[in-house]
Amino acid sequence: MRAGKNGHVGKASSGIGGGYCEVSSGGGEAGGSDGRERDRERERDKGAPGPAPPAMASLLKVDPEVKLKVDSFRERITSEAEDLVANFFPKKLLELDGFLKEPILNIHDLTQIHSDMNLPVPDPILLTNSHDGLDGPNMKKRKLEDCEETFQGTKVFVMPNGMLKSNQQLVDIIEKVKPEIRLLIEKCNTVKMWVQLLIPRIEDGNNFGVSIQEETVAELRTVESEAASYLDQISRYYITRAKLVSKIAKYPHVEDYRRTVTEIDEKEYISLRLIISELRNQYVTLHDMILKNIEKIKRPRSSNAETLY
Repeated sequence: MRAGKNGHVGKASSGIGGGYCEVSSGGGEAGGSDGRERDRERERDKGAPGPAPPAMASLLKVDPEVKLKVDSFRERITSEAEDLVANFFPKKLLELDGFLKEPILNIHDLTQIHSDMNLPVPDPILLTNSHDGLDGPNMKKRKLEDCEETFQGTKVFVMPNGMLKSNQQLVDIIEKVKPEIRLLIEKCNTVKMWVQLLIPRIEDGNNFGVSIQEETVAELRTVESEAASYLDQISRYYITRAKLVSKIAKYPHVEDYRRTVTEIDEKEYISLRLIISELRNQYVTLHDMILKNIEKIKRPRSSNAETLY
């Protein structure tokens, strides 16, 4: 009976204990699940992204009227540039090639382009003195300063035959060459702007066509700078010749100054013919370069590559 009682007590105790454990276990699981849910909610609240910032770069506001004008400008530049490359460049190179064959640019005897200096050599001044030479050192000499005190103004060289004119043959050639130089600069600027507007946005990969566009722009920029240097060369010729002519007026008996002027005229004649040849060659080079690469210039990236971005 004791054993049975003990056994019964033990069973009841076990039952009570088991019941307590079950209740306690059930309460712990419920409390733990509620705590985990609250922790998850806190984590979600902490990690939840805030409101997205406005994309300022992609939402740049442009006035619609201004955008229409810019698009119209792009279309006009495109139309002009394509016409220049297709029609104007080949016509102009043929025109300049014909100009090089004119008689004025094919003078073999360069003495034909010499111009009269119109500065005669004055007669030598004879200074008389006493026959014995004793009174020479005692004679009073009138100083130049004495004359300058009575007359005021700017001192100029007296030209007995009037104004000293430029070399008219070279002036005629220069007047024909200068408009051609200016025209080349303007047309190159238009074509350069067209190619620059065709350059796509900067991206990784497949930039071979873009490099061709950049090479074309660099060549056009080089042609512009070279053409501008031709204008500087013409200005330097006039300045150098004017300085030499003033030297001749000051020292009319020095023959080397006169010969230097003729040498400069001959050099300028050769330079002008070379300038015309360079203008023709630049039209040929630009026309050939753009036509050979027109596909890559207009479409630097293939359609397959464009779909990747």
